[in-house]
Amino acid sequence: MMPLIKVILVDDHQLFLNGLKASLEKFDFIHVVKTFNNAKKAISFLPTEEIDLIITDISMPEINGIEFIKKIKQKHTAKILVISMFKPIHYENNFYDGYLLKDTDINIVIKAIKSIVYNNIPFFYDTFSPSKELTFSKTIVTKREKEIIQLITQEFTVDEIAEQLFLSRYTVETHKKNIFFKLQVKTNAGLVKKAIQLGYIS
Repeated sequence: MMPLIKVILVDDHQLFLNGLKASLEKFDFIHVVKTFNNAKKAISFLPTEEIDLIITDISMPEINGIEFIKKIKQKHTAKILVISMFKPIHYENNFYDGYLLKDTDINIVIKAIKSIVYNNIPFFYDTFSPSKELTFSKTIVTKREKEIIQLITQEFTVDEIAEQLFLSRYTVETHKKNIFFKLQVKTNAGLVKKAIQLGYIS
């Protein structure tokens, strides 16, 4: 019998969180200790539990996945497996122990978990190409995201952008956090600077 792997799941999309939990609990060597749709709560919980693996998204509100992982690494020895809808634009050694995309088959997820926890070997999706250098491409953001970038640089608020583009506030906030992650910025000022560098605005 394989040793029990204690896991916590962190993702702001509750539907994905529920589905992943249900899929993992079909395997008797995995115990999902707790799920969180808020990274701050996960950080508070971690010191109280012995956890083998944290599975998290990289793009989340309040604290994005990069900040979340950095905080974990400061206080905890748990392994980190990122499961995201985005391909990373940069990689740092020892920053996380695995990276998969959200359309990955559950059997591959299990293979990754075994590799990371049992064998201490990092596991990444097939076309993952690690690079320590940040690489940017004008095609990294979608047409809608470019529209939102332009409006942010014109100092429109989230509510004003939502009204202008006929979107909900939540949709605009989601686009905005995805833009910040893709371009590796933390503030509107940083976004303006990066947008000028990439030629999104003049």
